[in-house]
Amino acid sequence: MSETLQTTDVAASDADLLAQTAIAVREAGSALRERFGEVVRYRTREELMRALAANDDTALDVLRPRLTRLRPDAGWVEDELDGGALPPGEWWVVDPTEGNVNHLHALPEWAVTATLVRENQPVLTAVHLPLTGETYTALTGAGAHLDGRPLHVSRTADLGLSIVATSQARPDEDEKVVRRVGSSITAMLFDALVVRAAVPATLHLLNVAAGRIDAFWQFAGARADLLPGALLVTEAGGRISDAEGRPWTPQSQSFLAAAPGVHAEAVSTLSR
Repeated sequence: MSETLQTTDVAASDADLLAQTAIAVREAGSALRERFGEVVRYRTREELMRALAANDDTALDVLRPRLTRLRPDAGWVEDELDGGALPPGEWWVVDPTEGNVNHLHALPEWAVTATLVRENQPVLTAVHLPLTGETYTALTGAGAHLDGRPLHVSRTADLGLSIVATSQARPDEDEKVVRRVGSSITAMLFDALVVRAAVPATLHLLNVAAGRIDAFWQFAGARADLLPGALLVTEAGGRISDAEGRPWTPQSQSFLAAAPGVHAEAVSTLSR
């Protein structure tokens, strides 16, 4: 999915940029943590959307000026439901509150993510989990890390011994996609040891990169959901493809990240 950077100067520049990006997502996470703790009640979809936007705005007030200063000419993407290819050049792909609904419900599974994409390839990413204080980072050609410690995907070689995960279809998803999600979970229930289904996608992908679970799949999906984890898993030694085993791009209609030893089995199960 990604290529090693070609010059020492560029690599050094990107390494410094990643360090500054990690600081930015930690600062945004601190702002969101101050808002966390009580369940936010809403009675209508409009009230829900306002509550989600309030969280996102809190994080963006930190992220946008800091990341813009780091790369003034880079484009900016913050719609977590957007998909497909980006125009040429550099782009910040940001999910200011990944797992925003969980945050509103006082559940711990949420994060702040920022990924720099260059010519449609993720170059660096930083994902911060404010409640644990953990920061996951990856830089093309330089590996994936958790608070500076190298990450490596699982060495499991049997899907029947594997923990696998998926997330649900996004709101207002096409019925065919929703049914495909359901049938894929059923197939994995037969073939895998444990199947986990929850949002957000990024947290599952962190676990794949760290070797805690062995595979994650998703149908459809959005850039902000998948790009951070895709780079982390790749740099941790995992395999990325679509659900049929073909090379994955942001235009793909499915996504699979897995330890190399179970990737082929996972493709076979999802293709049934």
